Amino acid sequence: MSETYRLAEPRDAKRLLEIIYDAYITIRELKLQWPAAHADLALVEDNIAKNACYVLEKDGQIAATLTLSKETGNKWNREYPFLKWFAVHPDAQGGGLGTKLLAWVEEAIIRDELGESAVTLATAEKHPWLLDMYERKGYERIDAIDRGNGDGTMYLLRKIVNPPLHAEIIRRRRQGGQK
Repeated sequence: MSETYRLAEPRDAKRLLEIIYDAYITIRELKLQWPAAHADLALVEDNIAKNACYVLEKDGQIAATLTLSKETGNKWNREYPFLKWFAVHPDAQGGGLGTKLLAWVEEAIIRDELGESAVTLATAEKHPWLLDMYERKGYERIDAIDRGNGDGTMYLLRKIVNPPLHAEIIRRRRQGGQK
């Protein structure tokens, strides 16, 4: 069994659409207005082109995906990198592949490549298990908002991926310096 992490390419769009559509069934059932849950091929292609869309291949087949937003300002207006569009194909769920991809992006990309101290993502309070899952993986709630679009309370979660760097950033801010 081989596992490979890489950036998605335009040729991956159809497979990613299948994974996201199948994995986000609960999101659609809850009537959450998340773009990924209602994506078409053009939106998936746009996500690949405009963001850093990562995939985990198992035995040559894409099984999971996670996007690092490259948008200059996400809806939360926060300073940390923002993750979105996290999905594992239902046939691969329960095998830890999502956890592996998330940890790889947090460590190899966010911490090591970008040199960031923390990462953020958002989820809905009304989803039956996502909030608990992210909190078990070390994320903490740092903000909440209800945009009035039917999604209910949405939480911004943060995970510190480089504690020494994060402590140094906090120390500098307290002294009036910058990041």
